[in-house]
Amino acid sequence: MDLTIIIINYNTMQLTLNCLESVYKSLTSYQFEVILIDNASYDDSVHVIREQYPQVKLITNKDNLGFSKANNQGMQIAKGRYVLLLNSDTIIDRDTLDIMINFMDANTIVGVSGCKVVLPDGSLDKACRRGFPTPSATFYYVSRLSKLFPKNPRINAYHREDLDPDEEYPIDCLIGAFMMVRREVIDQVGMLDEDFFMYGEDVDWCYRIKQAGWVNYYYPKTQIIHYKRASSRNKPFKITYEFHRAFFVLYNKHFRKKYPFWVNGLMYAGMGLKMSVALLLNALAKGTTAIRQKMKNN
Repeated sequence: MDLTIIIINYNTMQLTLNCLESVYKSLTSYQFEVILIDNASYDDSVHVIREQYPQVKLITNKDNLGFSKANNQGMQIAKGRYVLLLNSDTIIDRDTLDIMINFMDANTIVGVSGCKVVLPDGSLDKACRRGFPTPSATFYYVSRLSKLFPKNPRINAYHREDLDPDEEYPIDCLIGAFMMVRREVIDQVGMLDEDFFMYGEDVDWCYRIKQAGWVNYYYPKTQIIHYKRASSRNKPFKITYEFHRAFFVLYNKHFRKKYPFWVNGLMYAGMGLKMSVALLLNALAKGTTAIRQKMKNN
């Protein structure tokens, strides 16, 4: 088996069906399997996917285990030389699988690769090739200084807008919506860290892969469309919390010991403030919606 494609579904039935359609329309000479893990969807996903795509290896969870745990379930039974993490809210081009496998076969020092990822409006999903969120990169990003100096590689160290999105190059971090990983890499560095629920696990994995001596590579000779945050719309408070908690987990794991206490203090204060504001705004928005609904019913 050349490739195992792992897709996580959580109440995104139509998007997942569209994703599967694009996968099975691929023009490829390679042998691939699709493992789909359903995280306790309450829509009709499982029934419809099983009916329309009986060839898919379907795992149904009784609870929403999150992105990391569900992907690890798939990796534990994957048979491919490569494993592709593919979001359910993506559409791949017909040549995407061939182009990316050919690239990986020809470049054995590359541990994980990603293609160009665009949003539905055609703009670049900036998360598809970025730097690690070090304290300096985070400061320039949060302070928006990176917007003032988009071509400065030091100031724009996170989104790397100094780099041409149509050129190929090694990069710190790829996006979990599309990551093709070599089997040997998984055997060496391990699977996704299950301390992350659904954000930050791709950054952590890329960090560990690079630390192990492999090259992370951005290869935009093919592209996919990403309908971003589709499955996270169902539980906004939980998702808002997990999004910000991921930064604490990631920072504690990889950066805390590398910086003096005052830098760590500023980082924790900034992360705490950002999480508090986001959760407050989330609660206010939820309350406003409830009031409007009540007024409408009356």
